[in-house]
Amino acid sequence: MDVKANYCDFFEGTEKLLEIWFGRRTESNGANFDLRSVPRSTWEKLLKLVKCEIISFKKNDHLDAYVLSESSLFVSKNRIILKTCGSTTLLQAVKPLIYVVRDYTDFDMVVDIFYSRKNFQRPELQNKPHTSFEDETEVLDQLFDGSAYCLGRMNRDCWYLYTLNPLEDFIGVQVPDQTLEVIMQELDQKVMKIFTREVCTSAKEATQKSGIDKLFPGIVIDDYLFEPCGYSMNGLIKGGYYATIHITPEPQYSYVSFETNYPQESYMDLISRLLKLFCPGKFIMTLFANKLSVAANTHRLYHSMDFHGFCRKELQFSHFKNYDLTYALFAKAPS
Repeated sequence: MDVKANYCDFFEGTEKLLEIWFGRRTESNGANFDLRSVPRSTWEKLLKLVKCEIISFKKNDHLDAYVLSESSLFVSKNRIILKTCGSTTLLQAVKPLIYVVRDYTDFDMVVDIFYSRKNFQRPELQNKPHTSFEDETEVLDQLFDGSAYCLGRMNRDCWYLYTLNPLEDFIGVQVPDQTLEVIMQELDQKVMKIFTREVCTSAKEATQKSGIDKLFPGIVIDDYLFEPCGYSMNGLIKGGYYATIHITPEPQYSYVSFETNYPQESYMDLISRLLKLFCPGKFIMTLFANKLSVAANTHRLYHSMDFHGFCRKELQFSHFKNYDLTYALFAKAPS
């Protein structure tokens, strides 16, 4: 959420989300297999290519978590998650990122990659290569052997994904892994007002007044309230998990994103609580889970999932070599 000069100026809340897992082809004793050894100064240089900067930082034994001027960066031992909004140029950093990892660690291969985003509200304001998903795919294809997908309605609400085609003799990510993302739009303006300097004087006040601090017990929150409006939060959850929320509150293009890798057999209750917090007019839900995850069979629940006050417009399932993906679109039911 960048600093906004005027409450009425347009800001693209829709985020570009990049997740890359790193590994090594052969075992090597005494080698450096930890992405957290990359110094902050190097991340800062890399983020300049993306057109954003670090504004806050927290860490624990599992994660380094950076709040950015446009969303978030998470760095763990072998995974990097970079999420940016506005007119940032995230994909400009992918090739330099791979070189940085090779310079500072002994990782020598990309195990898996996920690049995803919802369709932009105003794509004409994006910088290349983010002017179209086709252009983004072309950039990624120059670096990876991957596949591109579109879920949902291409002429309305849709969600794009680029992911790696794993080598036949490589089984990919070998730890339990899952990621839930909930993208909400057309939000209740009484709730959105909380995330303005007009109503709250600090990020902590906005976090508590909205109820974000109660989503996960024991969560360690690093939050930021922008001037005059906008909000970002990174949360560190016991066990090496994270949650992150980003809010663009302006009435004409309100947007809230929530993301977590916290493992649950069902996310129905968590999603219901998010809907009560933010009161969206519509939302997209995506869930990735690999075979080792406790959420591996969760997609079966979503055949009959129902959220009070909402109608399901889309429901799609995709089976990849290492992950299953559930995509769903809901809109507020007519009163």
